[in-house]
Amino acid sequence: MHTEGHLRAVFRESGFRRLLATRLTSQVADGFFQAGLAGTLLFNPNNQTSAMAVATGFALLVVPYSILGPYVGVFLDRWSRRNILFVANIVRAVLVVPTALLIGFGSDVWLYSTGALLIIAVNRFILAGLSAAQPHVVTDENLVTANSIAPTLGTAAYTTGIGTAAGIRLLIGDSSADYGVISSIAVVGYLAAALIARASFPVAALGPDESERHADRSITAEIGRITRGMADGVRHLAERRGAAYLMITQGIYRFLYGVLTIATLQLFRVYFDSGAHSEKAIGGLAAVFVAGSIGGLIGALITPKLTRRFGPRMWVLVVLCGVGADIVVFGPPFVQILLIVATFVLNIGSQSLKIVLDTSIQISCDDQYRGRVFSFNDTAFNVCWVLGQLVGAMVLPDDGKSLAVIIAIAVGYLLLAGGYALASRRHTPYDRPSWTTTQ
Repeated sequence: MHTEGHLRAVFRESGFRRLLATRLTSQVADGFFQAGLAGTLLFNPNNQTSAMAVATGFALLVVPYSILGPYVGVFLDRWSRRNILFVANIVRAVLVVPTALLIGFGSDVWLYSTGALLIIAVNRFILAGLSAAQPHVVTDENLVTANSIAPTLGTAAYTTGIGTAAGIRLLIGDSSADYGVISSIAVVGYLAAALIARASFPVAALGPDESERHADRSITAEIGRITRGMADGVRHLAERRGAAYLMITQGIYRFLYGVLTIATLQLFRVYFDSGAHSEKAIGGLAAVFVAGSIGGLIGALITPKLTRRFGPRMWVLVVLCGVGADIVVFGPPFVQILLIVATFVLNIGSQSLKIVLDTSIQISCDDQYRGRVFSFNDTAFNVCWVLGQLVGAMVLPDDGKSLAVIIAIAVGYLLLAGGYALASRRHTPYDRPSWTTTQ
């Protein structure tokens, strides 16, 4: 069966459509809440948020979420996933109310960031629960297609939420109260997602089945087992040099990407707009976001074909050299349109590298370790990005403009290409194509 046939078969499954409705409704609400949160941090005239405050905020929101990830399965494998989707969305709706009020009243950033941290942590249960439930609503032969289409549409829903929130912000204003209103709209989406999940599925319909359930083990024993398993996964990864070297390469890539994230935010907020809160700054960063999203999509589309044609190692080297050249050419002029182009190319590289690494892990790591290696990779992916932001906040001026830092990052990517070329001569990511037309 070709891809189109799998796609039609997936959407004929009523369970898949109902689960997808839960996902899309929830992720639209995520877009509203996070747009309100980001807006008050970056563009609220009452807040003069420094680069370090922004970087620290990202760290508080992303790092706990990343560390929590591997342990979510402890609960997903013993409690009804239908109930988890229902209760977790209700909890988020309840948490949004005081958090939006704190944003609206212009409270200290640490107060509403605590609420946001809890909401985003609960989101880990939602996304993991949706993924774990997927095999219960589609057949095995259509699972790859379902796993591809559902997260993609979820990202589109999230982006739609952000875009709609941005449109509302243009209509109502940019005060603390306005951002509080935007954040509070998420309550409607979270409640709707909870009700869809509860009304669409019987309590046991999404698992876990008895064969999946680990009720005979205590929660603390399961947490200890997962911690030991993560360590075993890292040791196993160390023996798979091709995947290990590529994961190190991606970590450095993400670190440098984090420095560029802070530089870009400050350039558009401060350097290109002395007011730091105008429509121009918001429009510029929106263009950066869209360009980056398109770049990631193109990276996902071209990488399978180019890795088949040139091999994964060569494609990684092309990406790293291309990104280094991209920053050298488009960075130093400090012109908005050129930085948007640079972001587009940077995200092609980021997504390409991620796909090659994911494939390398799938091929080279034994099945019993694969999940643990992926969990470690997901954590490293986010933590390296946050570390880059923190370092960027320390070395960059307030307006984000530093020719020395831009050149250093470009040189860093080129040196990374050279280092990976040497390390991977005898340890390529994988030796055979793994992409088929049915995927």
